[in-house]
Amino acid sequence: MKNILPLLCLLLFVSCSRQTTDLFNGESLAGWEVHGTEKWYVDDGELICESGPDAEYGYLSTEKFYDDFELTLEFKQEANGNSGVFIRSTFDGTKVSGWQVEVAPPGHDTGGIYESYGRGWLIKPDKAKDDVLKMGDWNKLKIRAVGPKITTWLNGVEMVELVDEKIGEGEGAVALQIHDGGGIKVRWRDIEIKPL
Repeated sequence: MKNILPLLCLLLFVSCSRQTTDLFNGESLAGWEVHGTEKWYVDDGELICESGPDAEYGYLSTEKFYDDFELTLEFKQEANGNSGVFIRSTFDGTKVSGWQVEVAPPGHDTGGIYESYGRGWLIKPDKAKDDVLKMGDWNKLKIRAVGPKITTWLNGVEMVELVDEKIGEGEGAVALQIHDGGGIKVRWRDIEIKPL
């Protein structure tokens, strides 16, 4: 019996540590850090990113780093809607080192993976999947990152799968992006992560 108790405690710890966590509490930007001068705010339980007066790139990153995980969130694009979700990323002002899962208007590769300040596009979804995105409505994005393997889904449809050793070596935060150029507004909600 003495040998079983430590094992049960370990199993309980592992189980608890792998539970889904809400990254956004629906009330404030607690647990997040703003990079840049673009607007990030909460309205009616939703997280909003909107172009500011400088119309530059802006980011909202988690204070914690996440390695292997499954991330789910919902987004609704208004106006241009050019944005993205970064994984295993670090920041120096508004210069980001990491990988972006694209969120963009129709025809611009939502769900594809782009390496900022590096190799550029690593993989784009098949053009036949363009109609999976519901512009102006809520969309559900899922990102699964395990070692060098990254898989993305949009509204339940697998968009891309990539195995890349450089991504596998990456460490950093999860972040939301607003693109430069101005006139962009995106709403986010139900941002949850499950460590794997």
